[in-house]
Amino acid sequence: MAEIRTIDAGGRTITVHKDLEIPMRDGVALVGDAYGEFDGTPRPALVALSPYGKELQALALTMPPQRRPSPMWDGCIEAGDIARVVGEGYVHVIGDLRGSGGSGGEHIGNYNAGGVSLGQDAYDFIEWVAAQPWCDGNVGMIGISYFGSMQLLAAAERPPHLKAIFVSGGHYDFYETTYHGGIMWFMPRAAREGRGGDSGWAFTGRVKSRMLETYPPDELKKLVAKRLQDPDVAAWPNLVHVLHYPTNHEAWFDIVMNELDGDWYEERNPVTLAPNIDIPVWLQLDQGRGWTLDGTIEVFNRLKGPKKLDIGPYPPMQSRPFIEEHDKMFAWYDYWIKGIDNGIMDEPAVTVFVEGSRETVTADQWPPKPVEHTSLYLRPRRELSFAPEPMGAEHAAPDGFYQAPLTVTDKVEIIDWSTPPFEEPCEMIGTGAAHLFVEIDQPDTNLIMRIWDAAPNGKRQLITTGYLKASHRELDERTTEGNPYHPHTRAVPVEPGKVEEYVLRLYPFAASIQPGHRLVVELSNDEPLADEHNALLPPDSFHLPVGRPVTHKIYRDAAHLSRLVLPFTTSVS
Repeated sequence: MAEIRTIDAGGRTITVHKDLEIPMRDGVALVGDAYGEFDGTPRPALVALSPYGKELQALALTMPPQRRPSPMWDGCIEAGDIARVVGEGYVHVIGDLRGSGGSGGEHIGNYNAGGVSLGQDAYDFIEWVAAQPWCDGNVGMIGISYFGSMQLLAAAERPPHLKAIFVSGGHYDFYETTYHGGIMWFMPRAAREGRGGDSGWAFTGRVKSRMLETYPPDELKKLVAKRLQDPDVAAWPNLVHVLHYPTNHEAWFDIVMNELDGDWYEERNPVTLAPNIDIPVWLQLDQGRGWTLDGTIEVFNRLKGPKKLDIGPYPPMQSRPFIEEHDKMFAWYDYWIKGIDNGIMDEPAVTVFVEGSRETVTADQWPPKPVEHTSLYLRPRRELSFAPEPMGAEHAAPDGFYQAPLTVTDKVEIIDWSTPPFEEPCEMIGTGAAHLFVEIDQPDTNLIMRIWDAAPNGKRQLITTGYLKASHRELDERTTEGNPYHPHTRAVPVEPGKVEEYVLRLYPFAASIQPGHRLVVELSNDEPLADEHNALLPPDSFHLPVGRPVTHKIYRDAAHLSRLVLPFTTSVS
């Protein structure tokens, strides 16, 4: 039975119904806490669902918001500002997903908990909330990251009482959440296990590995042995440990064992489900999180109902507890849930903050301006130029770098090219590509590109990034100029000593390079753990380093036009 408590939240008395039991259609009960002013007047509700634990979310009532790189920042406190939600006239309902916290059932695999989709559970949870005497039958959702993904999974199931959603910082294509360009990213480990600035999933022994559930022990043993043949995996202690002791890290074990895209990642993929969503959706994300911005735009383009896309300014990480974007969220819900005609739908559908000029561009589509994809060529003497290199390789000898594995060095080798200072403002909005002609002496490597806006005073800000595991270089039929796609469904080893063209996808961005500033492009096969950008991210937000020594030669001559293809909205030459 639920317990009723009162809380003093900065002079506002809030009542909380603790540990409400919400029945699912298969008999499992989820638990939730409802915060509100329960005075007999029914109010609309905002529902937040995740596996991070509702008790952790309650810290929003007592902890001042922390910005990265504060050591108090906890990436899992994402359900929103409870006191403000209540103050705006909503009931804030925070629930534990199946198999987490106080909820029943087991969690197996990704967004499908042992045959029951999390979207189905969200449907039942929302409809139960709508039927309560303290709810007026109108429900929205709240929360970022995992909470944001749950909003799309719920909306795709079309619960009748879910009127609109507001998704800030959601995660979408699950493969791209865990492997950037085919390169393993460690942040999902932190979000699940709890480390490096994240409390992790609130599971109490009821999360199971889909791999352990699916494969017989002998077959799984062979699959693990094969995975350990990857020298990148074999050189990283945590991964060796996970693969030998999978029952200690079930969710992370599944990710490590599935290095290629396919059915396991496609199951309940929010991008694929987006066309099923016809309620109003506002998608918001700040710049600096390229792969997430990519998914946000892809979802926006597939939605069928009223929609908005709002791309905000740098830096990439919001506060924890999450408090940003609430003004926009309540304007959205006041219109769609409370029926207040505040003019929100009279504004353009797309709003984009442009770094550099610090202007806001609006339109009814993405990109918000006409774009001309134009090439910037890598040239000798580490120059970046709008003119291609006229000399052959015999005169324009390749650039190169040697990266020893981090088992024997702590130095990450980075090679860069830069433009002269710009004389006029130069604006870019959209996706891009990097065409690199590279020769390596191993069957595989990582290609990690980062593009910076460098000011005359030496200060730099990251504009966009691109990642590609060399064995994942295959492109698919969606590829167009400046907009490459890789299927990531197979790995094809590189022939050592052969010059190959690699096309990296440069994630969407919006930036204006101001007079006196330079555009700087960096290439490496590992990445520094701390710099102007990475210091703003959680400590585990890095990619699996290459586990073998690799020599890289980057050709940029008349026969090998290594170049960036960038989305310019202004004329350049």
